Amino acid sequence: MESLLIKNKNIFIADSGNHRIVEWKYNAEEGQIIAGGNGQGNQTNQLNYSSAVIVDQQNHSIIIADRWNRRVIQLLNQTQHILIENIDCYGLTMDKNGFLYVSDWIKGEVRRWKMGEYNNEGIIVAGGNGRGNQLNQLNDPTFIFVDEDQSVYVSDRNNHRVMKWKKDATEGIVVAGGNGEGGNLNQLSFPTGVVVDDLGQIYVTDNGNHRVMRWCEGKEEGEIVVGGNGQGNQSNQFNNPGSLSFDDEGNLYVADIFTYRIQKFEVIL
Repeated sequence: MESLLIKNKNIFIADSGNHRIVEWKYNAEEGQIIAGGNGQGNQTNQLNYSSAVIVDQQNHSIIIADRWNRRVIQLLNQTQHILIENIDCYGLTMDKNGFLYVSDWIKGEVRRWKMGEYNNEGIIVAGGNGRGNQLNQLNDPTFIFVDEDQSVYVSDRNNHRVMKWKKDATEGIVVAGGNGEGGNLNQLSFPTGVVVDDLGQIYVTDNGNHRVMRWCEGKEEGEIVVGGNGQGNQSNQFNNPGSLSFDDEGNLYVADIFTYRIQKFEVIL
């Protein structure tokens, strides 16, 4: 279970190990498979460790990072179409203008495509200077978030930091972590999911520390929002949390990878 997305109180889950996308309707007893679910493979009805899913509101299609098949696909009218091939995709997001952003965890970069125009290389909007730890580099970028100003936030996983690349910037700034791997409040350990709220507060799943952190840009350290009580399966614990998402009411949902569950929290601002 890699990523999750909340739309109209419905939960979309990239159920990576089962090679499928599952939608849980609001208050449903069980989910329904909307993509994949036909075993691991590269056929048009199969997925291979898909890592992210988003919904394109314009045409009500589903867009999926089909990671081990190295392709981004679109599910429209129950048919899978390949949008982008030969890309080591991990995270996906879309901005208010309909641009699609994809992180490439092997090349260490994020690229942007104009909606409907996928027959090109896309434009690099973060990284793109090889894998590394300089401000113009990324090392295993995973999930991404784009704000109203088209600034790109990237979980720079192996650098244990979250980077913010402003529109047209040639290098990023560290907005969370960046002080080596560790469990102090100014550190992260393999950060994964990242979301920024309307107040500009950065929420990040601190995977190796089994907690969700909140950072205000410019602050020296973050604060623990949920978790941080050791590795486990209690309601106040995580076991390698992955992606996270907010619903319209400000509730926080976290995909907890090794307890195979999604937890919902009311966040105190």
